[in-house]
Amino acid sequence: MTKAINNKKIGIIGGGQLGKMMILEGKKMGISFVILDPVKDCPASSIADEHIVADFYDVDKIKELAKKCDVITYEFEHINADILVELKNEGNIIYPSPASLKIIQDKLKQNQFLEENNFPTANFKNISNIEDIHLAIKEYGLPIMLKSRKGGYDGKGNFLIKKVENISVAYEELSKASDLLMVEEFVSFELEISVTVARGTTGEIKVYPISENIHRDNILYTSIIPARVNEEVMQNAKKLALEIINHIEGVGVLCVEMFVKDTGEIYVNEIAPRTHNSGHYTIEGCATSQFMQHIRAILGLPLGSTDLIRPCVMINLLGECEHEGKGVMIGAEEALSITDVNIHYYGKTFTKPGRKMGHITILGDSVDDALVKSEKARELVKIVSDEEV
Repeated sequence: MTKAINNKKIGIIGGGQLGKMMILEGKKMGISFVILDPVKDCPASSIADEHIVADFYDVDKIKELAKKCDVITYEFEHINADILVELKNEGNIIYPSPASLKIIQDKLKQNQFLEENNFPTANFKNISNIEDIHLAIKEYGLPIMLKSRKGGYDGKGNFLIKKVENISVAYEELSKASDLLMVEEFVSFELEISVTVARGTTGEIKVYPISENIHRDNILYTSIIPARVNEEVMQNAKKLALEIINHIEGVGVLCVEMFVKDTGEIYVNEIAPRTHNSGHYTIEGCATSQFMQHIRAILGLPLGSTDLIRPCVMINLLGECEHEGKGVMIGAEEALSITDVNIHYYGKTFTKPGRKMGHITILGDSVDDALVKSEKARELVKIVSDEEV
C-alpha cells in the first residue's frame, strides 16, 4: 500500500515569503503546516494551519514545533542549529541536515568546507582584530571584502574595502553586530549565476536551469533564465553544484551562488541550504517549482521534472518609499495586460526602502523577449507606503 501524504504535517522555522510559497504548494496535496516565527503577521501566518510565535533561538518552542510535526524544515539559515542537531539525534526528521546548516550558517566554516573539498572559492582569512585586515591586504591586495561570519544577507554584513582609509570604518561598522569576521580576496567576475539543486531521501537528484543574476546594492534585482553562458560553463556549474550537495548529503532544495570570470573559470560564492530568491522563476517557468520540489524531497517522494517551460526573467519588487509605512502595490493592472506577466506580492505589513516585497516572473519566446517585457513591468509596478499614494 502506498503511503498517505495528505495527513502529513510539516514544521517550518521561519514564516517569510519562502515559507508562504512552500505552504501554497504543499496545500495542493493536502499537507498541513506549522510555522515558527516571532512576527505575528509574517507573510506565511495568513495560510499556516498553526503559528508558534517565538524567537528562532527559543529552544522550548522549537521542541514544541518538533512534537507537533512529522518533518521539520527551515526557510533561512539564521536559526538555532544546535537544538536542531539535538532533536535530530533524538530521532526527529529534519531536512536539510542540521549538521550541514551549522557549517553553512558560518561563512568561515563554509569556505573551509569548500577549500577542504577542493571546490574553487576565493582566498579567505579569519579576522580577530583590525591588524589582521592590514595583513590580509598585504597578501591579497585591494579591494578586499570584509564579511560578518554569521547573520548577513542581501549585502548586510558585507563591506567592500577599496582603500586603506576605509579599514577602520569597515571594521567598526561590522564589529558592532559581531566580532566574528572574515575577509575574502575580491574576485573580479564577468557575471553571477546560481544553480538550484534538489536531492531526495533516496539520493535522487534534479538540477534546475541555471539562473544569471544581476544585483544592485547587493540585493538581487533581476534573474535571467537560462543564463547567458556557454555550454562548457553551464555543464561545469551544474557539476559543481551536484558535487556540493552530494558532499553535504543534502536533502531538499539547495542553491549554490557562483561567480563566472571572463576566462570561464567558476568560483563558489555562497551556499544556501534552502529555496532561494533566484529560484522563484521556477513557479511559472518550470514543470515543478522549487517549493513543490522541496516538499517532495523532504517527504521522500519522487522528484518532479525541472524542465524549463519557456525562457523567463524574474524581477524583485523592492520598497521604493522614502520612509517605512504600510505597503501598497500600484501599477499591477497595467502590468497584467502584458502577456505572461505573473505578479507575486508577499503580504508583508510594512515596506521600507529596498525591502523585498514581492517579485514578478515574465515568460517570453526568448530571453530577449522576456527582458523587454520585464522592463515594462518594472516601470509599471511599484511598492510604496500608504502615505505616498
